[in-house]
Order: sequence, then C-alpha cells, then structure tokens
Amino acid sequence: MLLLGSHVSVSGGVFTAYERAARIGCTSMQIFVKNANQWAAKPLSDADIRAFRDAAAQSTVSPVVAHAAYLINLCAGNPDILKKSRAAYEDELRRCEALGVHALVFHPGSHGGTGEEGGIRCIAESLNGIHDRTKGFRVLTTLETTAGQGYAVGYRFEHLRSIIDLVKDQDRMAVCIDTCHLFAAGYPVQTPEGWETTMSEFESVIGLRRLAVIHVNDSKKPFGSRLDRHEHIGKGLIGKEGFRSLMNDSRLERVPKILETEKSEDMHEDVENMETLKKLIRKGGSR
Repeated sequence: MLLLGSHVSVSGGVFTAYERAARIGCTSMQIFVKNANQWAAKPLSDADIRAFRDAAAQSTVSPVVAHAAYLINLCAGNPDILKKSRAAYEDELRRCEALGVHALVFHPGSHGGTGEEGGIRCIAESLNGIHDRTKGFRVLTTLETTAGQGYAVGYRFEHLRSIIDLVKDQDRMAVCIDTCHLFAAGYPVQTPEGWETTMSEFESVIGLRRLAVIHVNDSKKPFGSRLDRHEHIGKGLIGKEGFRSLMNDSRLERVPKILETEKSEDMHEDVENMETLKKLIRKGGSR
C-alpha cells in the first residue's frame, strides 16, 4: 500500500487527527503531540491516550509520526535554552511513547556560531541523556535533514551520520529526509540522475534502513540556496520530475511520505498534492 499523507491538525484532541486524515485519503500522517510553538503543555490525560489508541485501532492510517516543537535546539549555546530543549524533547518522546507514535522527527539544531563539530557533539550528548532517562522506548528518535540556513546542523548527510555515531543507543536512531531541504542544501533531487546520486550517497553515508520518514515538499527557493521555503508539488523549482523519481523508487515503498505544504481548513490542497503525486507513479508500480 502507498504510504502517503500530510501533517494533520490535532485541534480538539490528538485523536481527532485520525478522522481528518481519513477524510482526505491519507494512508499515513504526521501530527504534533503538543503546541509546536510553546515549551510546555499540560500532560496528556489517560482519556486522551485511550481515545488516540482506540482511534488508531479502528483506523487504517499507519504509521503515524510526530514532529517536535520548533523551539527545540539540542545544541543551543545558551544553557537555559539547551536545558529547556532537552526537557521538551524528552517530554515529547514520552508523549509519543504513550500514544504509540512510530517516530518523533526533529531539526537537529543550530550551533549559533560555535561550530558544526561542537554542535554535533552537543546534540549527541543531549540525546544520550534523554535516552538514558527513557530506556526501552520504541518511538524512534528521528533526525531531519535541514536546508542549512544560518547555523543549522544537518544539511549534509555526514552531519547526521556523525550524530548517530556518537549516540550510545543507535537502535533508537532514524532519519527523515525533506525534499525541499535536500534541494536547498545542494542535493540535486530535481533530476532522475541527481535523485539516484542522492539516494546512493544516503545509502553509503547513513543507510536506507534508517530512513523512517520522507517530507514531500517542493521548493520556492533555488537549488543550493540554503533557504527552507515549501511549495506545493510541481509548482516549485524541484518540479514534477523530481517527485516522479521519488514516487517510483521501489527502495522507498514502505517509507511514509508526508506533505508539509500550506493548507486551508478543508485541506483541499493536501488532496490536490496527493493526487499529483499519485499520477506520477508509473503503471505497474514503482521501479
């Protein structure tokens, strides 16, 4: 089955995401497990958890992944921000584990001018501490590729590899690639040849077995711009040919593909983007 969906609102309770996702034809989805623009939120109640798990049991939308709060920076130079970031990511991991969410995706962080090597070490130290306090969790700690804007870590596959190498519990580590971020960071995903080169490099540096999620977004900004600006599928500078390569890559059939493009309340844009992606699949399935 094609695993294709979008980031879905949890307004009214986390369990409501299942109905919204099913309504627009998602077979997988991404959610927030708390307000993405706040450090803290009230704990999930037993009723919240039960309602979500009941909805999951009755739904074919699976797997479900979550995206961590945007404030989190696990290599922040400011000690107060670093402490808050570590507490916030641990809290979200606990929420995901309670709900049965498959993976928690997060942006590795911004080193703020202290250097990439130091940032990489700090991220790994952050994760080691969090993992020590959450032993036995099944939810995947999932590093997302970044566009490389400012002091962001994660715009090269080697950055993510280095973080993983420094994490003690490597079985908990996974990666999310974002097509817009790859393009902006200088990976040539817009052509068939460039897509193959990029995936071969990913396999060599990180390994496709660690790929847990793909964020499927076109780009408003040029190749190599290091700017993260999502566009609807086929309307940006990656173009339909880049997404044709993605949708027909048999190595990625079992990896959930999640849209993160702008949408209105009725989510008709998600429906249109998913239809565009489906039409790119060659007859007879992916190669």
